[in-house]
Amino acid sequence: MKFEQYEEQRKALVEEAQGFIDSGELETSETKLQEVKDLDNKWEGVKLANANLNAIKGKDIAEGFENKSVKVEGEMVVEKLNAIEVVSEKDVYQNAWAKKMMGQKIDGEELEVFNTINKSFNNAFTHDTGNTAVLIPETVVAGIWSRAEEMYPLFADAKKYNVRGTLKIAKHLSIDAGDAAWYVEANPVADEQNTFGEMILSGHELAKAVTVSWKLKAMAVQDFIPYIINELGERVGVALGTAAARGNGVNQPEGVETALKAEAGTPQVVAAAPAYASITNAISKVHSSYLNGAKFYVNNADIYGEGGLINVLDLNGRPYFTEDAMGNYAGRMFGFPVVADAGVSPGSIIFGNANKGLVFNTNEPFSVVTEDHAKARTTDYVAYSVIDGGVLDTKAFALIETPVI
Repeated sequence: MKFEQYEEQRKALVEEAQGFIDSGELETSETKLQEVKDLDNKWEGVKLANANLNAIKGKDIAEGFENKSVKVEGEMVVEKLNAIEVVSEKDVYQNAWAKKMMGQKIDGEELEVFNTINKSFNNAFTHDTGNTAVLIPETVVAGIWSRAEEMYPLFADAKKYNVRGTLKIAKHLSIDAGDAAWYVEANPVADEQNTFGEMILSGHELAKAVTVSWKLKAMAVQDFIPYIINELGERVGVALGTAAARGNGVNQPEGVETALKAEAGTPQVVAAAPAYASITNAISKVHSSYLNGAKFYVNNADIYGEGGLINVLDLNGRPYFTEDAMGNYAGRMFGFPVVADAGVSPGSIIFGNANKGLVFNTNEPFSVVTEDHAKARTTDYVAYSVIDGGVLDTKAFALIETPVI
């Protein structure tokens, strides 16, 4: 397979997936997106096979010399003949990227892989050759997202897509006529009439700058990558986690709290302090089809503080909040997990199924631009991405909000 064939097939599959998403066929789109991933994996295999072939071209492979030394004329010694080390292109790119970020020289195979990947990367944050954005390796991005998800469970549980450009998702709002009904034999079945809406995720710019001293930048490559992951992951995590819960939807993704409070009459909002009645009322507002997988997402202070969930008692003075025996969550209430999420507003409790009702899309993959400051002897690393998100179905959530007195 040549790169042109791979590129053409991938483009066609992505367009098909977008078509299914636009028409609301999400399950079919998931299948098509999996085909894209399978094709990507196949292409990785092709590149790896070519790299390994190039590595052995022109070399004579001798059999049976493992762990042996042979004395020959001219003092030439044939030492242990090791098997060829196979390194994936992703690892090569990660190493080359780290060297580039640290101002070290890259050449040979690393330079070739680095240039090939960034040649196919087209992003809008390119000003000139001096500060051209460089695509962050998948492994590093995965680390950044993992750090973000560790701290913000609501964002972690949201459905995520990686569709370049604008993502449109059809939303089924109601069945206006022709719903399932009982009929006598002579009567015809009514035609179904539906009302559909549309979620458009066009993207918002997300950026974070990390300043590193030249002295610190002299660290080893294997130390630099975890450092950048932690620095970017924690701060990007704050932005994403907070947006998932309370993003304003204007210059950032729309959060669950914002979407529920924006509805006419706020049917999914319970204006009351945490108590038996307010909590069960919130549970009742979530459609039964979403209850399997629903959780309570709560600021840590509203779990353990005075008036928090841990202090909600029954008539016999026993708490409804129980510790989670498996230790996966802060605890449970009424059989549902309670998780601590710093992105949720103080005084608010989100209950619902984030995997079914909350969607995020990365419209532009993470890239990074470096800028050196000679006098200060520092380097700025500015990570940049375009991401959007929003609530797909408000019936998947309920919000308990303590009134401000």
